Amino acid sequence: MTFNEIKAILKNKCVGIAGCGGLGSNVAVALARVGVGRLVIADFDVISESNLNRQYFFFDQIGFSKAEKLHENIARINPYTLVDAHSCVLDKENIPSLFRHCDVVVEAFDGADMKQMLIEVMTEKLHHIPVVAGNGMAGWGNNETIHETQYGNLYICGDNISEVNDNNPALAPRVGIVSHMQANVVLSILLSN
Repeated sequence: MTFNEIKAILKNKCVGIAGCGGLGSNVAVALARVGVGRLVIADFDVISESNLNRQYFFFDQIGFSKAEKLHENIARINPYTLVDAHSCVLDKENIPSLFRHCDVVVEAFDGADMKQMLIEVMTEKLHHIPVVAGNGMAGWGNNETIHETQYGNLYICGDNISEVNDNNPALAPRVGIVSHMQANVVLSILLSN
């Protein structure tokens, strides 16, 4: 399939991204670069200097909404990708309405409780929509441990082990590998339908 054929398919697709940090911002940029037609992004947080080691933001964007600035950054990369940006906390009530028209939803949260909540809501209310989650990307090296696992309509990218903590931080290389693996899984799903 040529890139023009791929773009012709992707321009009619919509991907939801729950979280605009290290995983979400990089997944969104990768999908915009290949021509996904619409992204629904949501995050409650603002950009801090500590985010810049792994997230697709810039120094002059510190203090601003992640969702709004990611929207601006994507518009600079691909103005044909429509972005619905939501600066909000995602919860059991708003997830179904925000992501109901998406072809795939990407889970890109930091906390295990939020990851679990999103997966449970998607499984219960939007079970027909595949979810691509990230789990286990802290530290550096050990590329061979990162993989994709599928459980029905749930795809998990990462090593499923490496939790982020003070001695095992989230750093750009492994976060980038996992986020691009997530984007690649999304493409596989979108291009096979």
